[in-house]
Amino acid sequence: MNYMVFFVLFLVLAAEFLNGWTDAPNAIATVVSTKVLPFRYAVAMAVLMNTLGAISGTAVATTIGKGIVDASFVTLPVITSALVPTILCGMYAARFGLPISKTHALVAGLTGAGLAVGGTNAILLSGWIKIGIGLAASLSLGFVLSFIISKCIYKTGLRSKWSPGKTRRNFNRLQILSAGLMAYNHGMNDGQKFIGIFTVTLVIGGMLPTFQVPLWVAVLCAITMGLGTSFGGKRIITTLGEKMTCIQSWQGFSAEISSSAVIFASSITGVPISTTHTVSSAIMGVAAGRNWNSVRWFQARRIVIAWFATFLFCGAIGYATARLFIHGLPIFKHLIALFI
Repeated sequence: MNYMVFFVLFLVLAAEFLNGWTDAPNAIATVVSTKVLPFRYAVAMAVLMNTLGAISGTAVATTIGKGIVDASFVTLPVITSALVPTILCGMYAARFGLPISKTHALVAGLTGAGLAVGGTNAILLSGWIKIGIGLAASLSLGFVLSFIISKCIYKTGLRSKWSPGKTRRNFNRLQILSAGLMAYNHGMNDGQKFIGIFTVTLVIGGMLPTFQVPLWVAVLCAITMGLGTSFGGKRIITTLGEKMTCIQSWQGFSAEISSSAVIFASSITGVPISTTHTVSSAIMGVAAGRNWNSVRWFQARRIVIAWFATFLFCGAIGYATARLFIHGLPIFKHLIALFI
């Protein structure tokens, strides 16, 4: 049992590393693309604030660990089956610079694996209601809030007595603060998801008596995510901050403040939300707030298609992997026994 537990824990950390590589850059995409901060300084800030956010609560970790699939059906093979598509999506996102939601990859993988071992009885409706709320919030509130904020700034701050240079300097400073806040909230929501899976694995392996996130688990996963951020991110930043639209610092500030508000509200209520969806929608919102035609909608359409494809792909891979465990693992063990 121990070797299997440690193998699954390694997979969790690998998924968290890829989460830091491909999802955490969302938090600093605007502050880098507007050239307010150099990439290396933005990454350092993201690593620190993501880590602090990840250890600041457990509501989202609890939802992922206990609220998606009935605990009686959650085994090490089920967790492994959920992590396989999550890691594959992370590798794909890292390779092609496409902002794919690891939240939906993980949830879809868990659901597919749960269906494979327990059918519909294994799926908890309450957890999926939270997922639905998070999806609606990320797609709609991120866009609407950033659209409104950018409109207000454009009609007031940018047309006030400030000179263009002073306006740019002021919003550059504000954007550094908003990017740090965004990184903190990313850790508070996205970082906790793999903390929840890590904790469940420890419970199943008999290393924890009950589901209660230890501080060392939160710190370990947070640092792992931070390391992932420090190793990559430029391609995701290019997709969000340059290919989809070109934005200025006041627009980056609007996108980050609106995204932070949506993610923070979701985090304290235990709703797993896709920070990828939220940031992407917010960037579309600020661009549309200035000029609807300034959004390169073909890039936005490409991202939206990837979002929905994530559910189908990861759910199918999670289901297939779990079925392979069910039918293939006994055969594998029998073959090993023949040679021992």
